[in-house]
Amino acid sequence: MTIEEFAQRIGVAFDDKGLLEQALTHRSYLNEDRTYKRGHNERLEFLGDAVLELIVTDYLYTHYNNPEGELTAWRASLVNTDMLARVAQELGVNDILRMSKGEAQDSNSRARHHILANAVEAIIGAIYRDQGYDAARSFILNHIIVHLDEVIENKLYRDPKSYFQEQAQKHRRTTPHYEVLDESGPDHDKNFIVGAYIGNDLIAKGAGRSKQEAQRTAAQAALDTMQWQ
Repeated sequence: MTIEEFAQRIGVAFDDKGLLEQALTHRSYLNEDRTYKRGHNERLEFLGDAVLELIVTDYLYTHYNNPEGELTAWRASLVNTDMLARVAQELGVNDILRMSKGEAQDSNSRARHHILANAVEAIIGAIYRDQGYDAARSFILNHIIVHLDEVIENKLYRDPKSYFQEQAQKHRRTTPHYEVLDESGPDHDKNFIVGAYIGNDLIAKGAGRSKQEAQRTAAQAALDTMQWQ
């Protein structure tokens, strides 16, 4: 897929297609192609992150009268790494994203999820810089906010740790706890395996790039195991 074809796929007519090319370039790519002069996507990601949060916040504020806490939880579910990585997959970002051969081979890692999510934010930043607020808003409505009904219906906004604690106290009259079972990888790309326990019973395990992320994954797995949905 070419840059032009990808621009058509996302429905944006760029004046400067180089901005989109930059948005789709991970910093690792620069180590392997010394002739590439445009730069990587981290500055555009920084911009796109702010634009995304503003537009999602404005949409939720305008269309829903729910309390602040609920709106905050819905927003977090729409802009988190998992959702943005999913959007990236839907758009075919993985087929055009420029990265090093090493990063390209590691297709199923949590690190790849972050790279894809960051690329979506960079694309938003590129759209905003090239076409302005309305174009960025249209992209976010069509590709991200479109998932809001699913988030609400399936309660994807619910924090699994808080809900697991609530259910454990309700059904077992005790507070669950977590233990790190294993950790691996270099400091910049750690992977943790965490167990969710009720008393001495290991209910489920979860993995993540931080202890907190692994705890959330373990809590969700524990909810599934106990059928406390």
